[in-house]
Amino acid sequence: MIIYALKPSTEGQWNICRSGFCLFSDLRLGPAITLAREVARDEHARSGRSVCVEMPGLGSAIRLAQYEERAIEAFAAASC
Repeated sequence: MIIYALKPSTEGQWNICRSGFCLFSDLRLGPAITLAREVARDEHARSGRSVCVEMPGLGSAIRLAQYEERAIEAFAAASC
């Protein structure tokens, strides 16, 4: 699963990261969530892989969006 993570910056803004690399930085929370969901949805549409968007919560990560691998494609790939 590919995870896009929203991480707070030191200035009180938010960064969008994937695999430890910052893709977008210094965004307000609302636009950061919107952009992260859009990027994740696009990644899922192009690759068909499972993708999610998370941000830190008090006890654990809060999942903001999840795009699952298409069941039909997964079944077809397993059949080959």
